[in-house]
Amino acid sequence: MSIKKKVPLIFCIIVLLILVANNAFHYIRSKNQLLINNEKEISMLTNEVYFQVENTKDGSLFVENILGRDLRIASLAIKKSLPPNYQDITNEQLKALAKEVGVSHITLLAKTKDDIIGVKSSDPEEINMSTKGWGYWYDAYQQLFSLTPVSVGKGLSLPFYWSGPIEIASSNPDHIDKWGYYYDGTTNYIINPYFRDNEVLAYEKRFGPGKIINRFTKDLPGVMELTVFNPKNFGKKNEVVHLNGNSYIRISAQPIWYGTYNIKNVQVDSQYIKKAIKTKTEQSYKSLIDGKNVIKTFVPVLSKNEQPYVIGLVFNYGLIQQELNHELTVHILLSIVIMIMVLIISFIFSRSITQPIGYIVEQVNEIAQGNFGKNLHLNRKDELGLLTENVNALSNHLHNYVNDLNRSKELIEYQAYHDPLTGLPNRRYFQEKLKPIIDRSNETGGTVSVLFIDMDRFKHVNDLFGHNKGDEILKTTANRIKECMSDDYHLITRQGGDEFIILLINLDVQETMAAAERIVNSLKMPYCLDGNEIYLGASCGISLYPYHTKNLETLVIYADMAMYAAKNMGGNKAIVFNEQLSKLDQERSKLESRLRKAIEQEKIEVYYQPKIDVSSGIIFGAEALVRWQDDDFGFISPEQFIPIAEETELIHPLWELVMKKACQQVKGWNIHRSEPLSISVNFSARQFQDPGNMVKQVKDILAESGLGYENFEIEITESILLTNSKEIVQALETLKGLGISISIDDFGTGYSSLSYLKNLPIDSLKIDKSFIQDINKDFGNAEISEVIINLARSLHLNVIAEGVEKEYQKDFLLSKNCVQMQGYLFSKPLNKNDFEQFLQNEG
Repeated sequence: MSIKKKVPLIFCIIVLLILVANNAFHYIRSKNQLLINNEKEISMLTNEVYFQVENTKDGSLFVENILGRDLRIASLAIKKSLPPNYQDITNEQLKALAKEVGVSHITLLAKTKDDIIGVKSSDPEEINMSTKGWGYWYDAYQQLFSLTPVSVGKGLSLPFYWSGPIEIASSNPDHIDKWGYYYDGTTNYIINPYFRDNEVLAYEKRFGPGKIINRFTKDLPGVMELTVFNPKNFGKKNEVVHLNGNSYIRISAQPIWYGTYNIKNVQVDSQYIKKAIKTKTEQSYKSLIDGKNVIKTFVPVLSKNEQPYVIGLVFNYGLIQQELNHELTVHILLSIVIMIMVLIISFIFSRSITQPIGYIVEQVNEIAQGNFGKNLHLNRKDELGLLTENVNALSNHLHNYVNDLNRSKELIEYQAYHDPLTGLPNRRYFQEKLKPIIDRSNETGGTVSVLFIDMDRFKHVNDLFGHNKGDEILKTTANRIKECMSDDYHLITRQGGDEFIILLINLDVQETMAAAERIVNSLKMPYCLDGNEIYLGASCGISLYPYHTKNLETLVIYADMAMYAAKNMGGNKAIVFNEQLSKLDQERSKLESRLRKAIEQEKIEVYYQPKIDVSSGIIFGAEALVRWQDDDFGFISPEQFIPIAEETELIHPLWELVMKKACQQVKGWNIHRSEPLSISVNFSARQFQDPGNMVKQVKDILAESGLGYENFEIEITESILLTNSKEIVQALETLKGLGISISIDDFGTGYSSLSYLKNLPIDSLKIDKSFIQDINKDFGNAEISEVIINLARSLHLNVIAEGVEKEYQKDFLLSKNCVQMQGYLFSKPLNKNDFEQFLQNEG
């Protein structure tokens, strides 16, 4: 037998033996792995079900509380519509009133000698109904009649009001109700409105765990059934309640809380459920039930405050065998394909021994004739392959050398005239191109528009997120500018930092302004950075050749001057140069100089806005606010000089001066007070550029003033916390460890995230005044304020509302147990003398 035939035969025998052994090993391994994966999948699924059930239970509880609050509103409406004595009320009157206020029924409860009974009702079953045997419900009625807060630990308790949990009606077990009970001492009866059946169950169907369980059993293959068991009652005799001549099972006592239980094995399942609760571990078993090969798994869910329950999952074990059979079939078919391929390849390989040599000789002859750069295509790893590589290397050497030389020349020229970050032409390119463009415009009688663009608040991005993130913003900015440009002739350049210059050819003032506004509108759209939306904006200055000047350098200076005018007007706009801007630029320089001198001479004043505990009327602190009255300019708003201080680094001495004055002043006031005041000082992001030095300055100033750490509070904005850097967190923890309080100012207007609230050393949240001022007289538009208050309570944080100007705003906050406030309703910011007078009038 020839070598050409032996090679394919030997290869095929070897490959066949390997495939048979591999398939046998893979089948055994796959079976074990499927069983392991199935156990992991069941465990992950039950954990997911637990998570979803807990979440939906919380959602259902939230909705149930909403129903309870709706019933309280209905109670107040009912009270206004009824006389104070139930003897003067008819049942027909209650039926009409129930329909009017949107509840199912209304019952009036009144005391007898030894009971509390239904005396009037739109539901006949409720009339003369005794409540003495109702357990904690009866206790709640007693507390309502005694005008004390309901403390039974169930349902929702509000002033003069209690709402019981959703439960089967003992007067008529065919119904499920949600009740509310109101009594404020002005009537001889408790007002009891309630929702019934669909009005209650619609929320349960929409938000309850049953919806989640049905989705799991429908969407996940292999999951045959999901059940949430009540371990206390499952497998036992039903716990029947006998009240008012009726017998029923309470919702909380039912053996199955959620899901279905069609694949039944009650005796065995109850044993495994008890074992899961007792051992606090997952339990499972395999069995043939109703002709189905299944795995049943029981996962205990334990809670300190709630009754434990068990999640039961039934998985179709027959799917594992189907998967194994399918996988075995696939491997057999794949092995047949591989054998065919090996046979074909082996024949090709035997022929490939003799053919390459002739090919190499033919190609080498071409290269020898001077065809450098020609490559041999012979994919071999033996000596012939090595020979081919050497021939190719020899052929390509000279060709590559020439090509590399040309590419290097092009790259050097490109780098000399382009910005490496954005790919735009750079300052050098702009300077070389500006004169030829102007000369061409002179020849044609056209115009050249210069647009000088500078990003607003870009320095804060670098300060908070670092320069790498700032570079991402700059690349996005360059792309947006390019997208705004039309096909007309233009030149876009990056001058450095966050500055861009654009040249537009042959556009008048209106056309240039329209183009600039398109760019500004595009750049003020949000930027996505680490999952957060960052709003920056841009200021644009415009100058035109030859309208404004024929001097090239002056043309750029005028555009730059107009850009700064746009920035001083709040940014996010385009301004065309005019002569008045030169005067404004000089005025800004003068204002900066005067501010520097005012700080040096300590002519900056500190005003104090009181913080009031409205429940007690006590002034417990004040917020320090900076004010500046200049001899030449008069009163200057902080909104005008704070940005100048930020840009010129004067913010550091300004902050230090304000803090020293405020701490010394409050220390003096506290000497004569039994209840010492605390002072809040706003910290700029600039203070956190060097967190270690900032901590040292705070400690030194407090030590110098003698003010205690416990009487000092730092107010920071949410943007400072976005980086969540170790240095900032460590600095805040150090200050908190000293006893200094940390408050989030203007909360809700920035990048609110539960993650930083939970992980950072924060003591208080200040509700931004914009949310307070949105509240209407009827407490409308109050959702955001209420959410912030509830969020603070859930995280055990203090909450204070600023900007309180109306009595009804105060009343709303008090109704939500937010008692700490500041705003013009109590006092505007005061100088030290007026604040002293305010303190004297405190009593």
